[in-house]
Amino acid sequence: MGRRQQGAEATREALVDAALELFSRRGYGEVGTEQIVERAQVTRGALYHHFKDKRDLFRAVVERVEQYLIERIAARMEGASDDPFDVIVTGCLAFLDACEQPAVKQVALTDAPGVLGWAEWREIDERYGLGLMKAALGGAMEAGVLGPAPLDSLSHLLLGALAEAAFVIADADDVVVAREEAEGALLALLEGLRARP
Repeated sequence: MGRRQQGAEATREALVDAALELFSRRGYGEVGTEQIVERAQVTRGALYHHFKDKRDLFRAVVERVEQYLIERIAARMEGASDDPFDVIVTGCLAFLDACEQPAVKQVALTDAPGVLGWAEWREIDERYGLGLMKAALGGAMEAGVLGPAPLDSLSHLLLGALAEAAFVIADADDVVVAREEAEGALLALLEGLRARP
């Protein structure tokens, strides 16, 4: 990578970093592009060189948050037990834990569906989370821990259940109670998928 390309990449990263910080704290609607360029210490021209508009920058921020989320969940799953069922439970609970982070809660759960639209938000969410979900469920089915089921459909359904649990927690007046209830319901759902002797 040449010096010029490195400089351009550094500028782009500075914009995404600044936008992530501001969007996480204030929300998309409360942050203007002038605040972003000021925080990133770049010009408005640099912003529009790298991104079409504020929404395009926000999409890059959502991608960053989803990448962080999947890396964090995968790391927790790798450290889980050898039991494939426990790996799935660990991954699901790691997702719920991550949803308490301001960036995940505000950017990915609160703003992204409205700013990007449901279809685009789901496409990003599935691109990052679906592969991990399929791998975990597929491994558990191969090990005989989960009963046989269509892997693609089951992965989509469980990913959807996790997203809904996250929305319930994010919108709750009492986050602690909402988290406990969502976790209990999720664990009951997973138990229902176990293979029976």
